[in-house]
Amino acid sequence: MKYVIFVSMLLVSSLISEELKVKANSFEADQKTGVSIFKGKVNVIKANDELNASKVTIYSDKNNQPTKFIAEGNASFSIVTEEGIPYKGKAQKVIYLPNKKEYHFYKNVHLRQINEKKEIIGEEVVLKTIDGTARAIGGKDEPVIMIFNMPKDEKK
Repeated sequence: MKYVIFVSMLLVSSLISEELKVKANSFEADQKTGVSIFKGKVNVIKANDELNASKVTIYSDKNNQPTKFIAEGNASFSIVTEEGIPYKGKAQKVIYLPNKKEYHFYKNVHLRQINEKKEIIGEEVVLKTIDGTARAIGGKDEPVIMIFNMPKDEKK
């Protein structure tokens, strides 16, 4: 399958001087509304962050700066916070708000901190990459699950 590689000056010109690279099977945009839609094996890379999904919609402001990313359909991701903490995971829907540097994950969320054995499983998880804080909400019949690696007790 041929990938459409789109590195638009509208989207790349900022994001704090970081390059934004989007690969997808198809692309459509409306400059008047500031909406760009990428479909089919979408891969988005910005600095150390990577997002993969079936569909990614990027909303831009009047200055052509991205204000919101919505990834839908078996989304997987790799994120590094500003403190350098790496996370990987998956969800059915991901919303990234670049101005707040927040990721919102929805439905079947599995978020794992790579450098330590810490994992969050839930229906809604918010990760703030500025300070590395997270919060989670379980589903109607499912609780939030937290998994930690505990050191062994040494008996004397």
